[in-house]
Amino acid sequence: MVCASVPAAAAAGAGMLARGGNAVDAALAAAAVLCVVEPMSTGVGGDAFALLWSAPEGRLLGLNGSGRAPAAATLEAYRARGLEAVPATGILSVTVPGAVHAWETLSRAHGRLPLGDVLEPALRAAEEGFAVSELVAHYWWGLERAGVLDAAARASWAPGGRTPRAGEWFRAPGLARTLRALAKGGARAFYEGEIADAIVGASRDAGGLLAHDDLSAHTSTWVEPIRTTYRGVEVAELPPNGQGIAALIALNVLECLDPADPASALHWHRRIEAVKLAFADRDRFVADPEHAELPVAALLDKGLARRRAAGIGERAAEAPAPGLPSDTVTLCAADGEGNLVSFIQSLFTGFGSGVGCGETGVVLQSRGAGFRLEAGHRNALAPRKRPLHTIIPGMLLRGGEPWVAFGAMGGPIQPQSHLNFVANLVDLELSPQEALDRPRFRFQGGREVLLEAPDAAVSEGGTLAEALAARGHLVKRPSPIAMDAFGGGQAIQRLAGGVLAGASDRRKDGCALGVY
Repeated sequence: MVCASVPAAAAAGAGMLARGGNAVDAALAAAAVLCVVEPMSTGVGGDAFALLWSAPEGRLLGLNGSGRAPAAATLEAYRARGLEAVPATGILSVTVPGAVHAWETLSRAHGRLPLGDVLEPALRAAEEGFAVSELVAHYWWGLERAGVLDAAARASWAPGGRTPRAGEWFRAPGLARTLRALAKGGARAFYEGEIADAIVGASRDAGGLLAHDDLSAHTSTWVEPIRTTYRGVEVAELPPNGQGIAALIALNVLECLDPADPASALHWHRRIEAVKLAFADRDRFVADPEHAELPVAALLDKGLARRRAAGIGERAAEAPAPGLPSDTVTLCAADGEGNLVSFIQSLFTGFGSGVGCGETGVVLQSRGAGFRLEAGHRNALAPRKRPLHTIIPGMLLRGGEPWVAFGAMGGPIQPQSHLNFVANLVDLELSPQEALDRPRFRFQGGREVLLEAPDAAVSEGGTLAEALAARGHLVKRPSPIAMDAFGGGQAIQRLAGGVLAGASDRRKDGCALGVY
């Protein structure tokens, strides 16, 4: 089974399974296709993270495929340009793209098919074209109108001065050439040679700091997942520099509170307050562990969670804004041998930095915006350092065996969605599809919260918005144009007898596709 945010990507992954590939091959094929068919959210110029249950080894593995800052990226260099924060877009938001290296690393270690075969559906989609799906067309159009793309990126992704409409056929010949080079030469063809020349040239021409050595020195990192339990279910995330620890902290706090009536505003209030505590820890502590000491075990201590839960009152607390942008893709894959993959990939902001690299079709990510320009902060910008990262694959285990692979897109909504998804499965005993589709909140900062279903009736009387406002929350309604304010998600659950139950978020264009 493969679950992805665009049907063409799910179909590509399913095709790998039908050809004898495993869940890793399926996940990578889907991820590569998404770089073509959902180009504002992900691309070969971005990063990727993965959680893999390896059935042959009987254990859970994590892969951190995030890129590092250029060697010339220092606090002094940014301050000399008059900056107080890393820009959200543009060349100074760029870090080394990690996705391609992550693809090859995962494929070599755990895939069955050659990487060139796995990339074939993406290459075909770029070269021969694809039909643009509805929500993809909406955001593609909106981001181009917002002016985030430079001239090279517009030539690739808005040729003729406009983006494709829903249902329109679109080709990406520049990206097709890049994918063909990767299929033939692997990751080396991306980090060295003509593609690397185009990336470094684009950075130089825009006044950026990327150099050839930054690209050629890049490596992915195998990491040990971090874990907690939520009412007897084991929850696994990747360790920092990702924000997965925030989801675990919030779940630890929520576990200390008796489940509230799901039809009540108290149910929502407690989840929101748990999330606030987790974000405060994230923003203080999460950084690149190669550059800072991080108290992961202390942050996940159940005693700390009990003390914090005791401080949650009846009214909304003030808390800092979680910040950070929110364009990402997430997907899941499972095979008949027991392998299970949660994979997530992103350019960070929509179309990332907006910087295109010649005629390669590559648009560089904006992950550098995750850094701080504060000397002494754990997450301060530094050469060859990885920033705080928003993308977080998730995995649930019961009795030491994999139960559910899941993920959610949407920057700061991701830990909030993880908390809601897990609690919906465990506390409300919902199916994965029901757990994804249930209405969500989005904590914005201070006491402000966006509600997906503000007019829902609650047991206290009146609407959810009214009842939360009575508790001191500043309730907001999302803009109609921002249809993904509450993110999107994918999940695969393992049932008895090897049966797989797939779920694909109603907020996206995708589907869950099984292979029998």
